[in-house]
Amino acid sequence: MNILSLTFHSTENAFAQWQEYTENELVNLVENLMDVEQYIVSEVESEMIREGNNTNLLLFFSTETLRRDFLESELLNIEERITKKFGTEVMVFSTLLNPKSNTFKKQKAAK
Repeated sequence: MNILSLTFHSTENAFAQWQEYTENELVNLVENLMDVEQYIVSEVESEMIREGNNTNLLLFFSTETLRRDFLESELLNIEERITKKFGTEVMVFSTLLNPKSNTFKKQKAAK
């Protein structure tokens, strides 16, 4: 299992517009990603965030190659779309997660 964590930090000025974008466009965009097995979109709650808002997107890939390909192409497209729409009001941070142990079970293929 190869996981990519994308954190989107929006400023207070862009909060309402970012919330709308997340609910409508971001979820649709993620639904159409072919190489992503599963995903989780979350609002981040933290005492450390005093300014703005963070949204997290966890993307699960079956192989390291698929994750790397995503980073080299799709992520660039996503960042470009967000920059075009929000400028510097929304920043994207990516973190590669390489689980050492987990309790996730593989989903069985539908017959």
